[in-house]
Amino acid sequence: MSELDVRELNTMETDSQLYRPVTIGNLTLPGNIFLAPIAGYSDRSFRSICVDWGADFTYTEMVSSEAYIRSSAKTEKLITRAHNERRYAVQIFGANPDFMAGTAVRIIERYHPECIDINAGCPMPKITKTGAGSALMRNPEKLYAVVKAVKDAVEQTGVAVPVTVKIRSGWSQTELTWKEAAIAAVEAGAAALTIHPRTCAQCYSGTADWDILAQLVQIMRGRVPVFGSGDLFSPQSAHDMLVSTGCIGVMFARGAMGNPFIFRQTRELLQIGAYSEITPADKIGTAKKELMLLCEEAGEQTACREMRKRFAAYTKGIAGGAKLREQLVQASSIQDYERILKNFSLQAVYPHTDNNR
Repeated sequence: MSELDVRELNTMETDSQLYRPVTIGNLTLPGNIFLAPIAGYSDRSFRSICVDWGADFTYTEMVSSEAYIRSSAKTEKLITRAHNERRYAVQIFGANPDFMAGTAVRIIERYHPECIDINAGCPMPKITKTGAGSALMRNPEKLYAVVKAVKDAVEQTGVAVPVTVKIRSGWSQTELTWKEAAIAAVEAGAAALTIHPRTCAQCYSGTADWDILAQLVQIMRGRVPVFGSGDLFSPQSAHDMLVSTGCIGVMFARGAMGNPFIFRQTRELLQIGAYSEITPADKIGTAKKELMLLCEEAGEQTACREMRKRFAAYTKGIAGGAKLREQLVQASSIQDYERILKNFSLQAVYPHTDNNR
């Protein structure tokens, strides 16, 4: 990173213990700042970028157990480890215990992830209508059966890979089953829990109820580590979640989209009480690197279409960003991106230059 401004946060007392190693089963991680599984976003390219910027642990997009059992080529692409991911988790979803168990075993044998995570929190109707995702929050007995099947199958491989579970607070405000679901998951063998304390009905609206996270931490104290997710959009929000709930670590999702810098900034904040600002050059350079990684992974045409929305996220807050985004959403090739970004850089240095002359 080039010379950066440092934001002093005078109202916060530094607590270096907030950033710390964590242990999940037999897995020890160097820190407690994670990238969450983000459907349609946390592919290998984005995870690689997040590792570059300090993510201590990364999760794949959720993988359909039924699709994987059918040997879906598209599903296989979701799982491959990035070149710089020393440690990563594969998240799987489904409602059939046998399919889930078979998927976990095959993934461990082929890709050797450090962790298998079970999704019991996705609120999307196409997932819940199959009985998977947040639908498992309505049926703790089924969740127990799924976790137990996966845990037992993983143990039989002879490879010590922890099985973890991500949950929500419940199906709706009248069905807050987080406690029952968490207990079922741990009794079935889950080595850690992550909770996004919104209901399925809320999806991503309203606010996450961090009080529920704090209660879960207390219930599981001395049993398994609990990680928090939900409404983490800044380093300060991560600090506040750790302090107010006592959770052992945080998991960034939407807060990392277009902002992988949040991992390094959060670590700096937790360790020294201040964090470095990110320059426009950092943002553009990182976006360009992600574009090239994604081209290698998905091909130029697909990658260039996908990167339109990702460049839009990267360029928020940059002077002239709105005009830049208008052009980037039309980009269809690496050459298009290079031309648009070169012209943007020239305009930033020589604002009165007409590059069309």
